[in-house]
Amino acid sequence: MKNITLSVDEETYQRARIAAAERNTTVSALVGDCLRTFAHPGEGEPNPAAALFAALDRAQGFSAGERMTREETHER
Repeated sequence: MKNITLSVDEETYQRARIAAAERNTTVSALVGDCLRTFAHPGEGEPNPAAALFAALDRAQGFSAGERMTREETHER
């Protein structure tokens, strides 16, 4: 197993510590899981971003150009 040094801002570090504590794990384990997911896409849990884009690709009849105008949105 390799050790790496990672620099993040204080707020990110504090949030990571809280997230790790909520999952009863360590920041190191969280970062390791993230890197494993990045290094091995398609294995384990599905990538949320990939799932979102796949759902958008499957959506038929969706066109961003057909959005309502601001006036139509707020019409009462």
